[in-house]
Amino acid sequence: MFDIVYELRQRLHEFSPVEVRIANTILADVDAAAQYGVTELAERAEVSAAAISRFAKTLGCEHVRELRARLASASAVGKRFLEQQNAPPVSALFAQICDDIQASLRHNLANLQEEVVQQLADAICQARRIHVFGIGGCSTVFSQELQNRLMRFGLPITACSDAVVMKMTAAILGPQDLVLALSVSGITPEVISAVEIARTYGARVGAITRAGTALAERSDWLLPISIEETDFVFKPSASRYAMMLAIDVLATTTALNGASENHEHLRRIKLALDRYRGGDPRLPLGD
Repeated sequence: MFDIVYELRQRLHEFSPVEVRIANTILADVDAAAQYGVTELAERAEVSAAAISRFAKTLGCEHVRELRARLASASAVGKRFLEQQNAPPVSALFAQICDDIQASLRHNLANLQEEVVQQLADAICQARRIHVFGIGGCSTVFSQELQNRLMRFGLPITACSDAVVMKMTAAILGPQDLVLALSVSGITPEVISAVEIARTYGARVGAITRAGTALAERSDWLLPISIEETDFVFKPSASRYAMMLAIDVLATTTALNGASENHEHLRRIKLALDRYRGGDPRLPLGD
């Protein structure tokens, strides 16, 4: 992978004065620079068209078209990752984080359909085996969280975040098995590939992801989440709370499907933990 923005920033001290002007013009607006023709870029950098061609070759590009293509690829990450932002005051930032979480929860709660949640909970209770697939930072953590939530009801559930093991697991599933696939983006290739393999052998699929994505289209039951990112890239994504909300709603609904039996499961867990660590009766199950 060739990261042209990194190359421009790292080599600024090596460039000639003419090359520095070109580099700074590009870095000022990478997206726009990708659209400029040779003449326009030369005019904005106040250099000759020939200097632009030479600069492209200095960066390892065969011609200016390749330079523009690399800039277009680099600009696809979006301006919020290309332009430094001014951080708000700390007190305002704390309040904004809380507001974003609350807004995400309210918005995503409205997207959850009770009927679909209940159907997926029924499928969970009836499945011979349940495998949770999730890869990457957020989905890896929440695949383990979903396992933690459902394991306490005596359900045969296993979380997997290894791309190869997900494929291996998917290949041995059948119509009595269920895959729960987690992905904030809905486009993670490893998860989609594993789900496709599982479906080939008749396994059913429940997904927590964005509607209209490749993963959503391959699911039998979809608990949709919405992503509403801000331009302040340093703040963790509030979409994590949307995923957690869907997991909590699904886990609670599943628990209520066998309320009496699951109440006994939870009593046993609490007893085992109290004997091990002691503590207040209101402590959560786990730590």
